[in-house]
Amino acid sequence: MAAIETHDLCKRFGPHEVLRKVNLRVPVGSRFGFLGPNGAGKTTTIRILLGLLRASGGAARVLGNDAWRDGSRARANVGYLAGDVHLYGDLTGRATLAFLDGARGRDSRSEIQRLTRRFDLELDKRVRDYSRGMKQKLGLIQAMMHRPQLLILDEPTIALDPLVREALYEELRAVSADGRTVLFSSHTLGEVERLCDELAILRKGRLIEQARVEVLRTRALRRVDVTFDGERQPAEPTPEGLTVAHLSATRLSGTWSGPMPPLLAWLARAHVRDVTIAPPDLEDLFLAYYTDHVAEEST
Repeated sequence: MAAIETHDLCKRFGPHEVLRKVNLRVPVGSRFGFLGPNGAGKTTTIRILLGLLRASGGAARVLGNDAWRDGSRARANVGYLAGDVHLYGDLTGRATLAFLDGARGRDSRSEIQRLTRRFDLELDKRVRDYSRGMKQKLGLIQAMMHRPQLLILDEPTIALDPLVREALYEELRAVSADGRTVLFSSHTLGEVERLCDELAILRKGRLIEQARVEVLRTRALRRVDVTFDGERQPAEPTPEGLTVAHLSATRLSGTWSGPMPPLLAWLARAHVRDVTIAPPDLEDLFLAYYTDHVAEEST
């Protein structure tokens, strides 16, 4: 079962096409990364999923409900943090959470207390006197306090200090361990890679990849640096997966793609003094996706 599913989802604002036939599937219980630079269409997609925007074409379903026709039913089981948090400035943090809890018809007081301690937030100040980081914490608490089946977070770590960011990651892992789902939108690959088990990459309104993180790692490049013994290089040619960036009498540097055994077999036959093989670099893979698609659009 999918917590989120879209089919040929499109959105136009006048002549401008923001989403172009996006087919997205987010499994129940997953921590799903939604990745792309600013302007890629992530927030527009999220607003359609929440029933805040109507799609120009295609379909979107959230927790089994049509995102537009049955939006109120779907939203009852969704927690949402917008990329730009706007809250009532005259209310205290405590009054804000009590108001939102009442609007949902819930009693989340015990979870509010737990999350307030977890994120170290002062609730008795007025929101207008909060720092940006405090407002972000309050936004996270209001999204999570009713223990929703689906948690949609748009750039949630903005303005959070490192300790709170770690606490948030632990909370989100607990959400998925409980069988609930997290959609985590970001333009930073590092945190998505660290937190999520599957991700989708959006560029200029097009979904250009969706796969599990470990699958993407098998496609990613490893950086390779080899120091040869003296000036004796291997007589045989380099293996197919090795792209050489620099080669001298005593040193080779480049990147490796594919399974490791062919590279290790080649190194075993070479006269190697030292070798460094870095872990797969998803950042390089991410940039390669974007470079390839820019090239395609320019041809």
